Amino acid sequence: MDQGPPLTHVYNLARLGHAGERVRLVAGPEERAAIARWSGVSSVEGLSADIDLKKVSPSKFTLEIALTADLAQACVVTWEPVPAHIERHFRRELHFGGPVRRKVESVVPQTVALTGLEEEEPPEEIESLQYDLARPVLEEYVLSLEPYPRAEGAEFGLEPATEDRPESPFAALKTLKPKF
Repeated sequence: MDQGPPLTHVYNLARLGHAGERVRLVAGPEERAAIARWSGVSSVEGLSADIDLKKVSPSKFTLEIALTADLAQACVVTWEPVPAHIERHFRRELHFGGPVRRKVESVVPQTVALTGLEEEEPPEEIESLQYDLARPVLEEYVLSLEPYPRAEGAEFGLEPATEDRPESPFAALKTLKPKF
């Protein structure tokens, strides 16, 4: 049964002025426990984000986000907790595709110059001005997790090859090979 996201913070972008606003998002103890279960980590000791919202136009918004998290993941070798600290700074652009009151603008074709190999992400298309600010925070948090956390000094132990290993199950196929 889907319980929904472990953290939400819905913000009404329609009330955002051109001066912008800063929102501080801090996960409480119950939310941190839910985030740990949701993301498959041992524990989340702290998770916060400072979000600077700016209104670019009546239908375009930018989010500048600074994410900080302290957590523990299970070591893939020993299953012991491995502490981790995440600090990420990222930007998201939002484009509201719904009805907006605005002046009629003439459409002028723009030339796009490709200056580097990196492509900018296109704006995220949103259908409502009620936007969950926790969503991009949780996305970046999950993308920042170490996929194979390993405790210091923990190594995978490979057993040495032995000469008296059992014969391959495909060895019997050699007898079926025609002899010319």
